[in-house]
Amino acid sequence: MKKLLLSILLAFSVFSLFSQTEVKGKVLDESGVAIAGANVLIKGSASGSISDFDGNFNFTTNLSGEQTIQVSYVGFTTFEKVINCDGSTINLDIVLEEGGNALDAVVLTASSTFRSQKDTPMSITAIKQAEIVKLSANSQADILRSVPGITAEGGGGETATNLFIRGLPSGGQYVFNPLMYDGVPLMSTFGLNSSAHDVYARPDIGFKGVEFVRGGASILYGPGSVSGMINYTSKTGDTNAENIINMEYGNRGRLKTDFYSGGRLGGEDSNTFYAVTGFIRKDSGPIETGLDTRGFQLRANIKQKFENGSLTVHGQFINDRAQFFLPLPLEGGSRERIAGNDGDDVEQLLSGELANTSFLTPGGVYESPIDDGVYTKGGYLLADFDYNLSDNLKFKSKIRYANYQHNFALYVGGNGDYGNPISLSDYVSEVAPGNTGYSATYQGGSTDQINGSDLVVENLHIDRLRPMTDYSGEANFIYNAPGGNHTFTGGVYLARTEAEDVNYQYRVLSEFNNNPQLVNLSYTDAGGANVVYSEGGLYNRIGMTSNRFLTQSRTAFYITDEMKFDRWRFDVGFRIENTKGTFRNGGLTDTQVYDNPDLTTELSTVRYADGSFTTGEVDATDWAVSLAGLYELTESTNLYANFSKGYFIPQLRGFAPVPGIRDTEYDMEKILQGEIGAKFGTSKFSGTAALFYVGLSDRIKITQAIVGGELVDQARSTQATRTFGLEATAKYRFNDDLSAFATFTYQDHEITENLQENLVDNTSSEVNVGNELARQPNILGTLGLNYDNQKFDAVFSVNHTGSKFTDDTNNVELDAISIFRLGAGYTFETQGDSSLRVGFSVFNLFDSQGLTEGNPRAGIAGQSDDGEFFLGRPILPRRFFITTTFNF
Repeated sequence: MKKLLLSILLAFSVFSLFSQTEVKGKVLDESGVAIAGANVLIKGSASGSISDFDGNFNFTTNLSGEQTIQVSYVGFTTFEKVINCDGSTINLDIVLEEGGNALDAVVLTASSTFRSQKDTPMSITAIKQAEIVKLSANSQADILRSVPGITAEGGGGETATNLFIRGLPSGGQYVFNPLMYDGVPLMSTFGLNSSAHDVYARPDIGFKGVEFVRGGASILYGPGSVSGMINYTSKTGDTNAENIINMEYGNRGRLKTDFYSGGRLGGEDSNTFYAVTGFIRKDSGPIETGLDTRGFQLRANIKQKFENGSLTVHGQFINDRAQFFLPLPLEGGSRERIAGNDGDDVEQLLSGELANTSFLTPGGVYESPIDDGVYTKGGYLLADFDYNLSDNLKFKSKIRYANYQHNFALYVGGNGDYGNPISLSDYVSEVAPGNTGYSATYQGGSTDQINGSDLVVENLHIDRLRPMTDYSGEANFIYNAPGGNHTFTGGVYLARTEAEDVNYQYRVLSEFNNNPQLVNLSYTDAGGANVVYSEGGLYNRIGMTSNRFLTQSRTAFYITDEMKFDRWRFDVGFRIENTKGTFRNGGLTDTQVYDNPDLTTELSTVRYADGSFTTGEVDATDWAVSLAGLYELTESTNLYANFSKGYFIPQLRGFAPVPGIRDTEYDMEKILQGEIGAKFGTSKFSGTAALFYVGLSDRIKITQAIVGGELVDQARSTQATRTFGLEATAKYRFNDDLSAFATFTYQDHEITENLQENLVDNTSSEVNVGNELARQPNILGTLGLNYDNQKFDAVFSVNHTGSKFTDDTNNVELDAISIFRLGAGYTFETQGDSSLRVGFSVFNLFDSQGLTEGNPRAGIAGQSDDGEFFLGRPILPRRFFITTTFNF
């Protein structure tokens, strides 16, 4: 009998040893509203889950005995409770209190597990949707310039933000980091055309927020990125119906309405949810050109929940036109704006009179899309599938198709062969020495008289026609090994992008004013012949200057392991990728299409495609590895370090095929990154501090210049750079309502190699070695105060960008810029759970006129600082916004 009892007890003990404990419950806030997306973990293990739409969570664990369950969500104090894992089901009702540590925010990007920023061995920044709405952002630059390590130049307006990441050369736009929506890049392959990722979509109020994960494992997952991933996560509907209307008014003619609606489709038992969001807007500013910014965007998703997973289908359609601003002539010494003929300071030389400009080509009439500015029409479909095959094995897949018609109009002001601006009489003397008289009138029948002392200016207009089709997909398996110490992920990423790179250019003569009138000019030459110099404001119908068709495919495989041992967490991973591309360069020829003998050759002759093509192909393979570790030193302090060796796929448009040779030399650019730092988090204070290193080699850089009146690729360089830096963030909560925040980045960067090939005379030389990186400051920082008592809210902040050089020659240094923002609002409670917030915000409070960049098209000689004029792009002027946000 004793042996029987002993055997039963032994069997029971063995059964208990291998039994699992089910942990389930619900997460609510203090008002009883369910919290979706809360991070629920057994502390010190990988066992856990996140709460669903109704705040519910459910998971099993092999752990036994007393364990501590931890529940965290951004903006709330972390909840902890001791539970006993004895094989029985544990039910928990958890109420989170507002407040808490900002580093408790759950990270969704560049990771296979749900974990907080504090527990992730990478540098991460998260911005909530509510903060973005209150910001009244002009562009991605306004949203992201407060992120440490990012230099965001927003002087161009709403789109095509120049975004530079710490330690890396300035390529403009989003060269080293993809802009992603819901974990998928808006464009899978960069460099088939010269358009930035943010021209394909705009931020709206249908996002939970945005995360920027830099370095570390960000090089492994999905599209891979040597510098980091910027990922917007869309809201999906839940059981609590939500509707938002946000109306925004800004001075200089801005009117915008955003909307969001989300909830359940069907009855109470339905597991289908929807979300619809978008905006419609019209804007005459922020700099008035006579050409409006206008358009709309619509995004939606439907989510079907299964017992073991979900399928979400996302869609977007955009039809939007945003005006774009480039550098303009400024005073040579002071770099201040110059007064125009009407006495007002000139802010931009883009002219509304250029709308509907057209001219003949050998292929028919070309109609310039200049009125559209940066024009995007099209959209994407994205399917996101998530399924638990077992308690330990999960399958995830994302597939996306995108198609856009896209034009990018650039108006390069003040770049002619003669002093710009210049008086009309002096201009005629320059273009027609010895003339016996001239006639100048404004285009369009204006009765205004042009005096010989009036200033005129030469400008170059470039139409970039950029239709694009993109296919991409990612699939992976995530395996949680028994014991909860390892989470293995194996995946594949596939992408193919097809794009056109077609350019048209023409040159324009106008008065020197805001929204200038175009000038028609005729003169009698020294021989007595009549010459029509400019017609319809155009003095050179250049025509087509680029006719390229490009495709590129990517195939990548990766495997990672996220490990957790007591106080230690390790991330390791490996990725291998192959890319193949084909580009076809079309031949061009000049043809006379106008037969008026009085026209100059520049007006009568137009360049167009001759029907011939030169084809080149590229094929390259490279690998990446990431190693990272984190140690929980104390309850409030974690130490971490990461190292990665990665690669960047060079821009295909920067390579020229050789006639008769299809295989083109093409290698990946190499990058090494390392970081060591600490993360601190308490209910009062949270912050990070880190030292970092970035090394880049085999970098391909294309230098553009205006040569012979046209924008051309002047040089191709192979570069290597290195950067050492320091980065820190801090947030201090004085009480439940008032907090202060700060970020700081210092970087010491240098060009260590630079072999430059002149594409005009085919010579090569080593130049600019030892110089600092162009357009990268040494110091970046943000400082601000935030107050929010759920009724009244206010924020005051300043973003500082240190001095920087305009180009790699380091001839000209731009002064530091500080942009101040002020905002406040009051929330009124209305019937039921609805609320109404009325607020205002001011961008560039003190109307700083600092320069975001000099002349990026100065060529290999670099920009000079000793001329009569200086070409530069100021930051956008001060702007006021009033917003009304209704939640119901």
